[in-house]
Amino acid sequence: MSQVKLTHIHKAYETATVINDLSLEIADGEFLVLVGASGCGKSTLLRMIAGLEPVSSGALYCDGKEITHSSPKVRNFSMIFQSYALFPHMSVEQNITFGMKVRGEKLRDKRDLLAQTVAMLQLDELLKRRPKELSGGQRQRVAMARAIVRDPRLFLMDEPLSNLDAKLRHEVRDGIMALHARLKTTTVYVTHDQVEAMTMADRIVVLDKGEIQQIGSPEALYHSPANLFVASFIGSPSMNLWSLPLQNQQLQLCDWTVQLDVDESKVWLGLRPEHIKLGPSADGRYQMSGQLLRHELLGHVRLVCLQTAFGPLQFFCENDVSLPDVDATVTCHFLPERVHLFSGATQQRIADKDLL
Repeated sequence: MSQVKLTHIHKAYETATVINDLSLEIADGEFLVLVGASGCGKSTLLRMIAGLEPVSSGALYCDGKEITHSSPKVRNFSMIFQSYALFPHMSVEQNITFGMKVRGEKLRDKRDLLAQTVAMLQLDELLKRRPKELSGGQRQRVAMARAIVRDPRLFLMDEPLSNLDAKLRHEVRDGIMALHARLKTTTVYVTHDQVEAMTMADRIVVLDKGEIQQIGSPEALYHSPANLFVASFIGSPSMNLWSLPLQNQQLQLCDWTVQLDVDESKVWLGLRPEHIKLGPSADGRYQMSGQLLRHELLGHVRLVCLQTAFGPLQFFCENDVSLPDVDATVTCHFLPERVHLFSGATQQRIADKDLL
C-alpha cells in the first residue's frame, strides 16, 4: 500500500493551464475518485501521477519519497485505461504475462500471484482465447489482471467502464470493488459517472478547470456541497437551482422565509428532486405550482418536470401515479429542512452560522 502526496502541482501546455496549484493527499489503501466535466484535468492529473505526463511545477511524493521526475517503471504504479489496449495476436495468458517479460520478471516467481489473479477475475477458461473472442467485460478483466500481476504500489484507473453496456458496467464495477476489498491497494479512479463515484469512493475529489472544488465522502458532497458547481454536478438528475432576490436580508420561497446574515441582493437556492413531493402538503405549507412540461418513466419512479414562477423544477413521484396532460397545472411541496443556500456573489455555500 502507498500514501501519495501532491504538492502545488501545476500543468500547462504553452499558454493553456490544465492543472492549477493543486495539492492533495491520498491515504494508504484509499479508493479515491476524481470527477468533473470533460476537460477539467482529471485524466491529465492521473497521467502525471503515473509518470506518463511531466509536471510543469510542484512535487509528487509516494511513501515520503519524491517521485516527481521518476520514470513510470520506478514508480511501480499500474494504470488501467479506458481502452483495453490488448495485443490482438496474443492469447489472454500472453497478454497478462507480457509486461512481466518486458520487465525481466521470471514467471515462475509469480506463479501463485498469477493463479490467484486469474481465479479472482474468473479468467480460468479464457486463457487460450484471443481478445477478438472476448466480450467487453472479459477484455476489461484481462486488462485488470495484467495490472494486478505487476503487484503495484498504486492502481490508476481512467474511466475503465465507459465502453461497457449497463449490465457489464455493474458487473465489472462490482469486480473492481471486490478486488479493492481483497488487495487493499491504494486506488485513484477517474470517472464522469455519478453512480460509479457515489457507490465506489471512500472520498471524491470534484475538479473544475483544473482546480479542486471539494474533497469529501460521497455523503458529505451530497448533503453539504461546498459551492454552486458541486451542487449542480453531484446528483442525478441535478439539483434544482434558482437565483432569488434577498430583501432586507430575508429570503422567501412561497410561504417559507429565512433571515440571512449576508450583505447581498441575491442568493442561490437549491432543492434536490428527491426532496420535493407531488401534491399539496398535509398542513398546506411549502407548496408551489407549475405548468407540467413532461414526465419520464424511470422504472421504479417517474421524473416530473414543471415550469414554475421561480424557474424549471424537477422531482420524483411514484411510477403508478396518474398525472394530468402536458401544460396542466401541478402542485407539489418541498421539505424546507433540505434547502441549500449559496452566495449570489461568490457561489460558495452559506453556512448555518449565517442563518438567523
